[in-house]
Amino acid sequence: MTRENENQITPLGVGLVLLTAGGVIALVLWRSSAPPESLDTLARIRRTGEVRIGYANEAPYGYLDSATGRITGEAPEIAQVVLRRLGAERIEPVVAEFGSLIPGLKAGRFDVIAAGMYITPERAKEIDFSNPSYAIGEAFLVARGNPLDLHSFEDVAESDDARIGVMGGSVEHGYAKAVGIPPERIVIFPDYPSALGGLRTGRIDAVAATELTAGDLLRKADDPSIERAEPFTNPVIDGRSVVGYGAFGFRKGDDLLQEAFNAALAEFLGTDEHLDLVRPFGFSENTLPGDVTAEDIVAGNAK
Repeated sequence: MTRENENQITPLGVGLVLLTAGGVIALVLWRSSAPPESLDTLARIRRTGEVRIGYANEAPYGYLDSATGRITGEAPEIAQVVLRRLGAERIEPVVAEFGSLIPGLKAGRFDVIAAGMYITPERAKEIDFSNPSYAIGEAFLVARGNPLDLHSFEDVAESDDARIGVMGGSVEHGYAKAVGIPPERIVIFPDYPSALGGLRTGRIDAVAATELTAGDLLRKADDPSIERAEPFTNPVIDGRSVVGYGAFGFRKGDDLLQEAFNAALAEFLGTDEHLDLVRPFGFSENTLPGDVTAEDIVAGNAK
C-alpha cells in the first residue's frame, strides 16, 4: 500500500485578484507556520513528480550496472521505492565523486543523497540524514599474504611505514585520522579502482573500505595478488568499536521531505519486499539497523 495521497501539502498562500478598468491587480496574502524553504522540495516532488538523487558509483551502495545501463545498488533501489510512495514518478540519478556529494546536495544538483553514506556528527553539521537503512563494519584489502600483517586501522598507526588508501570524503579517512595514522601515510584516492591500482603498484599497503565494498571489489577485481585481511578488527574510537550506519542525505531545511521519507522508510525496512530487494547486494537481516535513529548516531548514543 502506497502513501502517495497521504500528508498532502496544503497551500501556504491565498490569492485575491481585483479586476479594474485599467487592468488586473493581483494581491497575494501569505500565511505560514514554517519557513517556505522547508517545504519546497517535497512540494515540488508532489507537484512535478520529479526528483533527483545523487550517487557515487560505489558498489554495492549505488552504481551504474554496465550490463543493463541502469543505476542500482542498495541506496538507489530503496530510494526509488520510498520516493515513489511520496509521489515521485520520474527519478533522475546524478553521479558525483563521493567527496562531492554533500557540496552537490547543498548546491541543488540533486535533492537526496542515495549513496549509502554513513551518518557522522561531522556530516550532520552540513546536511540532515534519514534514519539508517543498514549497519555494517569495516575491512582491508591487502597484497597477497598481507606482508605487513595489517588487521586493523590501529595496526597501520603502530607501524613505522605502513600506508593506507582511502576514498576522498569517506568515513574511512576520518577513522584513519582518529586512530592516529600520520597524514603523510594516508593516501587519498578519488575512487576505489584507483585505490586498488595504488595497492597493486605498492604505493599503499592496504585499502580501507566497508566490508561490503571490500567484498564487491575483490570479486570484481578477480586478482590473485589481492586478498582481504583476515581476521579484521573494527577501529575503536572514543572507547567504542565502530559500526557504520548508512542513510540518505537531505538539505538542511528540507524537514518535511526528511520526515516523510523517514515514515515511508520505517514501513519498508525489514519487510520481505525490502530484504528481497537488497539481498543481491549483500545485505540481509544481519545488516538491519534495528531501532537506532540518526539522532542517536549523531549524539553518540547508538549501540
